Amino acid sequence: MTVAVSLENVYKIYNQVPVVDNLSFDIAAGEMFGLLGPNGAGKSTTIRMLTTLTKPTQGNVEVCGYDVIRQRMQVKQCIGVVLQQISVDGDLTVWENMELHGRLHHIPNPQRQRLINQWLDYVELTTKRNDLVKTLSGGMKRRLQIARALLHQPQILFLDEPTVGLDPQTRRRLWEIIKDLNKQGMTMLLTTHYMEEVEYLCDRIGIMDNGKLISLGTLQQLRSTHGEGLVIKQVGDRWEYLFFPTLSEANNYLENLQDKTGIMVRPSNLEDIFVELTGRQLD
Repeated sequence: MTVAVSLENVYKIYNQVPVVDNLSFDIAAGEMFGLLGPNGAGKSTTIRMLTTLTKPTQGNVEVCGYDVIRQRMQVKQCIGVVLQQISVDGDLTVWENMELHGRLHHIPNPQRQRLINQWLDYVELTTKRNDLVKTLSGGMKRRLQIARALLHQPQILFLDEPTVGLDPQTRRRLWEIIKDLNKQGMTMLLTTHYMEEVEYLCDRIGIMDNGKLISLGTLQQLRSTHGEGLVIKQVGDRWEYLFFPTLSEANNYLENLQDKTGIMVRPSNLEDIFVELTGRQLD
């Protein structure tokens, strides 16, 4: 297995408080990795360390085989980043945003123009190339961010809540783009608050809380560990959740109850496991 991203015993400490606390995991080349956690869990700080925006206090972080502290320029050349904040320039046209990014990465012509045309076509923005970015919809701006992040042909793409605030149809279109890029072999790290997004897109999932990695595995591995069957019971104005190894065992439990009022059985999902592990819904 070729490792694209590696974190080993990583700490990030602010004011003597560990925001990232002894974090270790690898992402394989070509893998789609989902990083989940409540607000304040340390996800964004982890992304910032991986993208060279902040230095780890302790531990080793490598991206594409390069050390994020000693080999920052090499790391920057092999990564693309799509942040949840709109980071394209609204006063420039679509083409001008791409042209500026290409020049900053020293991509020579005519290769630069070919790549701009290629990626604008890929995200379906060719007809908008001469439009000011501030006139575009939120979904178009996000697609432009993806095209711009891909322009210098990175090996790894970091996606920090790329679909936040978008309507369901636009979100699904972005899912298709992201999944297609991954099928082409691109390694990706995704953070999101949409559980169905992770279930649909990701090969493996890491769950963080209070700076620590508290669970890691495929969705099926997480469900096998915590229980594939779920009994939900309404108690007053709250719901109680009981996990069972299998759905049939959950159904057997329900069948043996004399009073089945306010009780239902269903397969567990990622959100159930997340709440069970972190003790709260995502903010």
